[in-house]
Amino acid sequence: MATLADKLLKSIRGKSRGSVFTTKHFLHFGTRPAVDQALSRLQRKGYIRRLGRGLYDYPKVDPRLGQLSPNPDAVAQALASRNSSRIQVTGAQAANILGLSTQVPARVVYLTDGDSKTVKIGRQTIELRRAAPRRMATAGRTSGTVIEALRYLGKNRADDRVTSILRTTLSKEDKAALKRDTHKAPGWMRPVIEQITKADL
Repeated sequence: MATLADKLLKSIRGKSRGSVFTTKHFLHFGTRPAVDQALSRLQRKGYIRRLGRGLYDYPKVDPRLGQLSPNPDAVAQALASRNSSRIQVTGAQAANILGLSTQVPARVVYLTDGDSKTVKIGRQTIELRRAAPRRMATAGRTSGTVIEALRYLGKNRADDRVTSILRTTLSKEDKAALKRDTHKAPGWMRPVIEQITKADL
């Protein structure tokens, strides 16, 4: 007869490598204490990795480097799922995702409408920072990532190079959505968004 740990391992192996999850994801299998104990057992046997309290991943493994660091987005999504909150990437990470910066920040900050939380994994810190509803109005959408990237760059650095990159890399659908969300961006950003979206619309 399969143990609880066996059931959890089967479920975890059904996920892709790099998946991040919390105890909450498995509560349909048993009580919280039982699930916590089963996950701890799997962690001790090396099947999964503990990233923080009640936070684990099914790590990707490189033949030379061994276990790779988890994706910050996956960690943030798992943390947010604990209380069914939304997140929005911000700062240097938003600019990096859009190809506007090569900087890989040591501290990745996500806005959230849930609880604030900070987790340190290796050399990287992942922070969920509770934000006002207005900052969360475009959460989880490409338009939200663009707005946060432009906010990070600031008015002086949101220049022709930036608008040219975004005109090229954003899909027609993303540009249409960004245009619809223009009114949710700060006033100084609106002419920049117009430059990004006017070519296709």
